[in-house]
Amino acid sequence: MNTNQKDNKNNSAACISRRNFLLTGASTVILSTIPGITNAVELLVKDYPRIKIASINDLVNDEPVDFLYPPDNPASSFVLIKLGEQAGGGIGKKKDIVAFSNLCTHMGGPLNGTYKAKHKAIGPCPLHLTTFDLSRHGMVISGHATESLPQARLEVLGDDIYVTGVMGLIYGHNSNFS
Repeated sequence: MNTNQKDNKNNSAACISRRNFLLTGASTVILSTIPGITNAVELLVKDYPRIKIASINDLVNDEPVDFLYPPDNPASSFVLIKLGEQAGGGIGKKKDIVAFSNLCTHMGGPLNGTYKAKHKAIGPCPLHLTTFDLSRHGMVISGHATESLPQARLEVLGDDIYVTGVMGLIYGHNSNFS
């Protein structure tokens, strides 16, 4: 064994693998102390006032309902949809009710009226044809966008559906609305 092999063998015993580092949670503690990382984490979920947007009994599978959220900003168009199948972040008995921004994350193209019931998708965006999977947290199916659609955080109280916040950054803003 040459000198380099001995050094590598000794160093590997003292080092932690990248996988183990990530699994231990130490990375979370270290990363949270780096400026900018905490701001990025804050963008993941933005709380807004709780507002009733619909009743479960009024929803029909695959019939989108548009709403503004936060309500005082006309550039914050969202769509509420009962997909009829379980979805990421879904609410209700079947976990099939979700809501997403109506603005494409690539260049803010309007997605209103582009829901495709057969595929549980919204799009294509009229600007560059991005399509999003609403059953999987609004992730990109195809097109130029690289970010998932911002998903509205929903709650059910009795038969009423409330929106309480947004997961993700609403297009066109460097931080979500105050």
